[in-house]
Order: sequence, then C-alpha cells, then structure tokens
Amino acid sequence: MIMPVQEYYNESSTCRLCKNDQLDLLMRLAPTPPANQFTPAPNIDQPSIPLDLIKCTTCNHVQLGQVVSPEILFSDYVYVSGTSKVFCKHFEDYSNSIVETEGLRASNFVVDIGSNDGTLLSFFKKRGMSVLGIDPAKKIAEEANSKGINTLNDFFNYNLAKEIVREHGRARVITANNAFAHIDNIGSVAEGIKHMLSPDGVFVFEVSYLLDVVQKRLFDTIYHEHLDYHSVFPLVRFFSGYGLRLCHVERVKTHGGSLRGFVCHADSERKTNESVHNFIEEEETEGIFKDKTYNNLSEEINDIGVHLREILMQAKKKGEQVVGFGAPAKATTLMHHLQIGRELIEYIVDDSPWKQGLYTPGLHVPVVDNSKLYKDKPEYIVVLAWNFADPIIKKHTELKKYGCKFVVPLPHLKII
Repeated sequence: MIMPVQEYYNESSTCRLCKNDQLDLLMRLAPTPPANQFTPAPNIDQPSIPLDLIKCTTCNHVQLGQVVSPEILFSDYVYVSGTSKVFCKHFEDYSNSIVETEGLRASNFVVDIGSNDGTLLSFFKKRGMSVLGIDPAKKIAEEANSKGINTLNDFFNYNLAKEIVREHGRARVITANNAFAHIDNIGSVAEGIKHMLSPDGVFVFEVSYLLDVVQKRLFDTIYHEHLDYHSVFPLVRFFSGYGLRLCHVERVKTHGGSLRGFVCHADSERKTNESVHNFIEEEETEGIFKDKTYNNLSEEINDIGVHLREILMQAKKKGEQVVGFGAPAKATTLMHHLQIGRELIEYIVDDSPWKQGLYTPGLHVPVVDNSKLYKDKPEYIVVLAWNFADPIIKKHTELKKYGCKFVVPLPHLKII
C-alpha cells in the first residue's frame, strides 16, 4: 500500500545551483516512495512522493522538483558499494588513475564525501595515504570504521569542513562519487570543498550525466536521492561562483553513463582542458535543455513499458515464472513508472545481504538471495540492475540450459 503524505517532502522553489526562481517542468514520472526505502514486511504504508524533472530558465540546470529530508533518505541507507565486484574494480582503477595523474605520495590526505563503506578510500589507504570518509548512514559508517577506514557519521558542509581542516589539515584530493547530486544545499558543500582543498588540490566527482540520461533513456536514474542531473554547462558557472574552476571532464561507464569532473581553485596554475568546451558544445547540439527532447523521451519510455508488460503478461498467461535480478534504487522508478509489480514479478534476487529478506519500496516485491534461482529455474529473469546485465548473465549462464531467458529493459529492451 502506498500512502500520499505531502509533509514528507518539500517542493523546490529556486534553482539549486543559481537560486533563480523561474523553473519549468520537463517531465513527470510516476510517484514513488524513496528508492532505497525497503521494508521488513509487506503491506507497510509508505509515502507516494511526486517525481518531477524541472529546469532552471537561467542556468539550464536540470533537477528534481521534490526534496525529501536527507535524514529520511540516508540515515538507514542499504546501498553498499563493497557488495558489487564491478564497483570494487571501478574504484580500484579510479584510485590508481588519480594517484598516477596527480602524482600522489604517501603523505597526502584524501577525503571522500559520501564515502559509504569506504571501498574507494581503502585503495588510497593501501598506498599509505591518510584517508577520511564522511557518510550520514550510521550502520554503514560503523562498518567502514570497523574495517579501519576513518569515517565521520555526518553530512558534509562548510562548518564540518572547517572542523576537518583544524584537525587534519587540508586535503590534496577530495572525492564525491554518486553523492554530489544528492545534496539540496549544494552551495554549502562547494564552500566546504573550497575551504578544505589544498592550493594544489583537486576535487573529483562522479555523477549521472544528463546527456547519457537523454541519449540512453536512463529515466530510472531519476529518483528522490538524485536531486541534480548534472551537465557541464551549468556546473562551470556554479563552481566559478565559489572560487573554483571545472578544469577537466570525462565520461565513464558507471550507472549506464556518468560524468567525472575535476575541479581546482579558480587561481590554480592548472589549465582548463578543452574537454570542458567540447562537452558544452555537444550538450547544446544534442538539445538536452529543450522541452521537445523530454517530450520525445517520455514517449520512448512509455513504449518500452508497453512492450515490457506485454512480454511479462504473456509469460504469466502461459503459467511461466517471472522473477527479477537486482534491487538497485533505480528499480524503484522503473517498476513504478512502467507498472511492473508483484503481479508480474514474483520475487527479486540480489547479492547484497543488506537487502535480502526485505521488500521493495511501495510495490513490496520480496528480495532473496540468488540461490533461489537454481531451485526454481524460472522461465524469465528481468535484469533490473541492467547496467550490470553482462556480468550477471555471464555469471548465471548455466540457467540458459533450463530454458531461462534474460530480459534487459534498458537502454534498449531485449531478450537474451
């Protein structure tokens, strides 16, 4: 059961980056509970919160129109980076790249904002660097500390940055991965980064890239934790307003398509790479700030939903078993918007013990460990963690011997 509770959230009245109060509606998705709000039992009332994508008419920043309290979203968080081998490898490569390009030494201080279980920081620590994580999820922060990754259980802002500098000094590298889009008062975060970053330091962040969302129909990356859908054009202006400079950008494959940005002090000797200009040109060419783009995107998403429901309903009519694989936050948006509930998917398997034994937000589909797949041998597995479709299918290819078909909904609906 889903219960509308307007007091659960606030509507945005100004742009999160430039504070302009002229905001246009781009796209409206189905209301959902918070995407990671798994429940211990079915039929627990949960709030149904609107999910509206809006755009600032001044700086073109695309953002979410609804703001849920961060205490509600993150205090009892269940997403853990270390449970994914793919992400562990990504963070290892990521840390190696930063160490090499920045010429880091064992004496350097590295801070990770939204550090989760400390997976990324663990690779810097192995190289002898001093590390500090900051994360608001109490249990996950406790786990990181138990692994020897010094972690503050808190929300990062300017005041916390001042405390960190007093105790530890300034950081040579600050990172924020899939966290820089989660913050309503992002200005305070920028002030904190400016204060905490050493004169020769760099702030490196990864976020879902708006251009990928549009080009690959990644609508399920839109959920209440993700307040911002970043692109390069608005970010250049934003960082400049805080004495910082976006000096280099690149695209990475995580989450179906992400932006990795490098930020330095405005007066740094670092040159601004031509990638910044090139990305802005491509964003303009692809029309990611135009209303028509999102009208077309909405139609494409609805078509995917119609075809996916047809496949699953036909399977159910034949008495075939349909289950899901992966219970990422994005599955909440996908299942609610495409109307894929327990009547079509019997259960979802997930590798994370933090989610096993729980029920998905709002639709309350049970989450179990993957051993059940080999007992049931279902005819269809819907890969809800579609960005990991290749390693998932490869790992469980034995199921094909029993006639199992894998359904991958995005970026293009296909059956394997």
